[in-house]
Amino acid sequence: MDFLLIAINAKYIHSNPAVYSLQAFADRVHPGVVSVMESTINQPVDDILCEIYDHHPDAVGFSTYIWNIEIIRKLLTEIPKILPDTDIWLGGPEVSYDCEALLSEFPALTGIIIGEGETTFTRIINRYVEWAEFRNNEDDPAYKAARPDFSGIPNIALSGTEPVRVDAQVDMDSLAFIYENGMDDFENKIVYYESSRGCPFQCSYCLSSIDKKPRFRSLPFVFREIQYFLDQKVKQVKFIDRTFNCLPDRTMAIWEYILEHDNGVTNFHFEIAADLMTVEEIELLSKMRPGLIQLEIGVQTTNQDTLLAINRPSSITKIARVVKQLNENHNIIIHLDLIAGLPYEGYRSFRTSFNEVYAMAPTMLQLGFLKVLKGSPISKEVEKYHILYADHAPYEVLSTRWLDFDEIQRLKRIENMVELYYNSSQFTKALPLLLTAFESPFDMFEALADYYKEKGYFIQTPARSKKYEILIAFANEKTSVDCEEILEALTMDYYLRENPKSKPDFVKNVPARELFNITYRDPLTGNFTLNETVDEEESSSGL
Repeated sequence: MDFLLIAINAKYIHSNPAVYSLQAFADRVHPGVVSVMESTINQPVDDILCEIYDHHPDAVGFSTYIWNIEIIRKLLTEIPKILPDTDIWLGGPEVSYDCEALLSEFPALTGIIIGEGETTFTRIINRYVEWAEFRNNEDDPAYKAARPDFSGIPNIALSGTEPVRVDAQVDMDSLAFIYENGMDDFENKIVYYESSRGCPFQCSYCLSSIDKKPRFRSLPFVFREIQYFLDQKVKQVKFIDRTFNCLPDRTMAIWEYILEHDNGVTNFHFEIAADLMTVEEIELLSKMRPGLIQLEIGVQTTNQDTLLAINRPSSITKIARVVKQLNENHNIIIHLDLIAGLPYEGYRSFRTSFNEVYAMAPTMLQLGFLKVLKGSPISKEVEKYHILYADHAPYEVLSTRWLDFDEIQRLKRIENMVELYYNSSQFTKALPLLLTAFESPFDMFEALADYYKEKGYFIQTPARSKKYEILIAFANEKTSVDCEEILEALTMDYYLRENPKSKPDFVKNVPARELFNITYRDPLTGNFTLNETVDEEESSSGL
């Protein structure tokens, strides 16, 4: 019996902890029955299909999300043709809320696992193993052709039957540590770690709002597993806890352990609620090595009506104060998130949210768009808010009562500019200079996005060095910023982050004089580092 769990990730550097957790849970009862295959959405469907065929599994199970459901749909139509005797299962957040429609659309599906999967999946494996033993011990061809009986297993959907839904939440301490057999399968990949499930908040756009009571892995387990990552010198460990700092004492204990056992290499990423931060937590973080801790903070919006509508009570004033305190030592990488397309947030309101979050000076400002996820509370309110969204994954917003399609497209172009020119940390001297020509940061990125569209750069993506030349042309054509000042600033930005073998065209007319000392923000650590002066004679690149 071979059950193949398949994870199709968004990028090669990603991994899927869910399939490894299912495998580890089942291995305790039936070791060796379950295997794992990982791929990416960028791999051709035919290649993925060939890899599945080479396994010749008795059953396959897909871990489904908004980023991979479209490619999985294609595979569901092809697998029955080449592997007609292979059972096909689906599980994950993308299929837990419309089981009947999927079973009707894909008759070859054996079943769908609903919700949290470890216990349910192990029960399915039990039935397969019993079936395999029974089939192998019987000589009657009728018995050999019989299929496993999955009736009576809760939290699965089968064609023609009503699923029995029960609370299948596992004890977090009962979960296996999926990396205990070594890190070979995760080399050059982001390592994800789960120390809790559930979320204390009930944000209407998020599926975690359904699981209202957080569950936690005991600290002795967490300490031991963090130490394992440190001993292995893993580059980054990304905690996937939805709100890591919802229990202050637990948060402090884990951060104190990381501080005391820092190996100088490993970076830890946490998703937190800034308005829950305590004075003690901020003081502790101030002692961390630059780059040791990375925090992701979902601000989403600063519009109070919007925050109430999405059931996310937040104190924007406290968030700003906490981010300011965290920034004071320049040692914490801070990602702040915004979501466009939420109720009561129009284009002008989003401009305000953007400017207020930009003023908090995050290391990265991540601009996302509302996704109407199946099963989320907001999916039941789309008519109320006149939300139109795409029928295909990732079900992104197209328009709302407050934001039309054209405005959303404009915000997407602005998002692109923020990624290229702010989040890249490549223009830390030029951007503040350009900003002096605009009323607000949003207006600057909006004008830059309009310029990109006007010149056709969204169609033909500029090369890396070309971005500097575009910014010079933009400054000269669309702003009153002094030409020599912007040229000097961009030259500084270029040589701080590049190691060119020859002088690029845009700096050939820069005066041959000593450039001043500056500090700049390291894109990896968020730290500001003093640089040596660079002059015409000493620079190996000829500046």
